[in-house]
Amino acid sequence: MGALATRFDRLAAASAGERGERDLQWHAIALALGGPLLVSAFIWMVLPAIAGIAATLIFTCVSFGLAIAMTLVAMSGRAAIAIQGTLAVAAAQLAVLIFACGGIQSPAAALLLALPIEARIAHRDRPPVALALALMALSALGAAVLGHGASAVPVVTGWHWLFPAIYAVLVVARTGMRRPAAASAAQQASPLLADVETDALSLRLAGNGDVVAVGEGSEAIVGIGAEMLAGTGLFERIHVADRVAFLCALADLRDGASARRLELRLRGVGDGGGRYRPFLLLLRPIPAQPQPVFAGVLRDHSEVAGLRAALAVAEEATKGLEIAKGHFLASVSHELRTPLNSIIGFSDMLMCEVHGSFANERQKENVGIIREAGLHLLGVVNSILDVSKIEAGSYAITPEPFRLDDAVSLCCQMMRLQAEGKAVTLKPALPQALGEVNADRRAVQQMLINLISNAVKFTPAGGTVGIGAAKIGRRLHFWVSDTGIGIAEADLERIGQPFTQIQNDYTRQYDGVGLGLVLVKGLVSLHEGTMSIDSALGAGTTVTITLPIEGPARVEDAGRGAYRINAETGTHGTFRKTG
Repeated sequence: MGALATRFDRLAAASAGERGERDLQWHAIALALGGPLLVSAFIWMVLPAIAGIAATLIFTCVSFGLAIAMTLVAMSGRAAIAIQGTLAVAAAQLAVLIFACGGIQSPAAALLLALPIEARIAHRDRPPVALALALMALSALGAAVLGHGASAVPVVTGWHWLFPAIYAVLVVARTGMRRPAAASAAQQASPLLADVETDALSLRLAGNGDVVAVGEGSEAIVGIGAEMLAGTGLFERIHVADRVAFLCALADLRDGASARRLELRLRGVGDGGGRYRPFLLLLRPIPAQPQPVFAGVLRDHSEVAGLRAALAVAEEATKGLEIAKGHFLASVSHELRTPLNSIIGFSDMLMCEVHGSFANERQKENVGIIREAGLHLLGVVNSILDVSKIEAGSYAITPEPFRLDDAVSLCCQMMRLQAEGKAVTLKPALPQALGEVNADRRAVQQMLINLISNAVKFTPAGGTVGIGAAKIGRRLHFWVSDTGIGIAEADLERIGQPFTQIQNDYTRQYDGVGLGLVLVKGLVSLHEGTMSIDSALGAGTTVTITLPIEGPARVEDAGRGAYRINAETGTHGTFRKTG
């Protein structure tokens, strides 16, 4: 009955916002649609034997036509006029029914009481009730006139008591049908909802999700009356995309879950086109019930949803800025490399005196400075370009099997001059049975060069830089340790961030833009590895890298069979810092 009431309620005019006005429209529509249907069912049991089937069919069609007209009047918002017109139609129908049952002396005459009863239920003002009493008298008079003019007098029988009995049963059922939520909310409210905030709406739901009780304030919170949420009203106002989550929450509660919290979008009055408001619904089972019953708290979620939407817009804007930054750095780096290569190339030619000797040693020294500065700047540009490609997710690697000790030997040879210039000793110590690793050899060598270069840079004269490796299970561990200045625990949090260097008197003696560890972290992430730093101030630093021996998971890159970083897991990989 609650579901039927909800469907009648949806026929009310969308402009009817107050509860009393919507109630009046609801009764007008229910009376206009239900009254003729019931009386016509009664008439078809008695009238065809007297007037014939054709006359009965004509009378029924006219009655339903007038009922539909009164329904349209009620739906337009003129509920009072619709009630009065429906009572007039019902009076005419009852006159014909009472005549067909034998006149005023028939038990069917008790149905005349339906006119004031319906007027009282639908409209509590005196004019409709007075009108109903007048129509009752006119209906009785009409039945008498029809009986007086009829050639055959209908027979009065006891089974005609069935008609008023059926009507009485329907009146009782309809009394509980209207506003089942608002009327019984106080009686059925669960202790779980005793202290609901004023900005929340308490609900009571059956196991199948039908609303059986609604607390106070539904119009203020949801924007619709409690009767429009009763039965299946709540479910039918939930956005289609959110209904699955609602049903899943109910299923979880029926299976024993203690509570469920979900976000829903509900359609309000006049929002048939698709304007939905976000709400938060908290559901809990009510214990000690013969059937599953749930208590719910519904509150407006517009503020949170608005903040979430603003955050999503900000994140999209940030992503766009990051992409633009990466493209800018890549473009600028590419444009810088071309003239730098020319500067370095011509400085090499001058140093070799290809086109003639220098006039004095000062000229040769200046050319050497130009060459060293060009090489340094080219290294910086290359690092920026590599980091930008990693950030943009376009840095491709090509794994292949190779021996790590060969890569370590090559890197030590490349860094030996730098180490000897600072009086730092390189000590590679790799086991013989290390075997091969499936990785991008160029990328691994770049990791080793960056780590060894940092270690040599921050190790005082007479110090030692060690390179070691070990195979543990299906992963290869290799590390670079030094006896340098170390890193304070407070500074470990900033290590590995782009363009970040630890600021102290010692480190400022050396050039660098803080991209070495950033590039290492990105390359480690491309190999699905991990990187950790163990350091203490004044005690040296050890950087350990762990790579899968069999290589990273394969991702096809534009048909080239290369590997690319997964942007969803971050561009810098796992980075663990220990003190």
